[in-house]
Amino acid sequence: MPSSVMPMPEQSGGHTPPAAVSAAGLRKSYGDKTVLDGIDLHIPAGSVFALLGPNGAGKTTAVKILSTLIRADGGQARVAGHDVAAAPDGVRAAIGVTGQFSAVDGLITGEENMLLMADLHHLSRDEGRRVAAELLERFDLTEAAKKPASTYSGGMKRRLDIAMTLVGNPRIIFLDEPTTGLDPRSRHNMWRIIRGLVADGVTVFLTTQYLEEADQLADRIAVLNDGKIAAEGSAEELKRLVPGGHVRLRFTDPSAYQSAAHALDEVTRDDEALALQLPSDGSQRELRSILDWLDAAGIEADELTVHTPDLDDVFFALTSGSGRSDQKGAALR
Repeated sequence: MPSSVMPMPEQSGGHTPPAAVSAAGLRKSYGDKTVLDGIDLHIPAGSVFALLGPNGAGKTTAVKILSTLIRADGGQARVAGHDVAAAPDGVRAAIGVTGQFSAVDGLITGEENMLLMADLHHLSRDEGRRVAAELLERFDLTEAAKKPASTYSGGMKRRLDIAMTLVGNPRIIFLDEPTTGLDPRSRHNMWRIIRGLVADGVTVFLTTQYLEEADQLADRIAVLNDGKIAAEGSAEELKRLVPGGHVRLRFTDPSAYQSAAHALDEVTRDDEALALQLPSDGSQRELRSILDWLDAAGIEADELTVHTPDLDDVFFALTSGSGRSDQKGAALR
């Protein structure tokens, strides 16, 4: 299995979109613990990039370096055309950051949280009120605007958090596990918001514990493991790295099951369920071949299902996980 899909290099011919975020050889250690061990990134403007990895893999550290909150020990990084070490003010003026834990002040209202951000961005009083009102309406928070933020649900607080981030009209947004702890409905609402941001031309750097989230949102995904990028590519490219695709045939007639089990090569039996599993890439040609064989042999399968590797498989293969979640898209542990 290939060890990685290399990031797309920058080209001088103008065919590669300009990088909103780029890094080369980025390194960071805490004592004798190496958190980032020379990672490279190239994130085109107007795209969604997802960084996956187990807890403690360095995802948040990468966000903190790229958003100028901490300094790298080595390597270079540029965000919005600015060197993060040499021109941190330029980076900060171009970005917004939403962390795992809400920055909302629960003691004041949603509107007051927005106006506070407007003051921090040095907007005039009238401009601040206009921007706050527009964003509160955009994120469906107008009715709750006069209520203390402590009364908001988790999903409402996340929406307010991102609305506050947008007060400064950033073109690059870092979302560090923005849907952690949200219920499925709130998570899907957040996905809709993120898609809307990208449609407006915003670049989104997303870290997440949810594989389904990366699959749904990201143009490119990188898997971070042991301080290195273990693989990078689109969701479909990453899925092709991992073997394990198969077709499952289930029978209700025991004699048909036995006949198929004896006749088929490379089959895994499940005698209790009367089911057979055959290696397959899930292609139409392979499926047609299996169906043609069953017809020619006069054997009827009651159920045929296709399994192709998903991001769960990719994650556990690349991070040497010994188990896998029982539910697709569940949080990584």
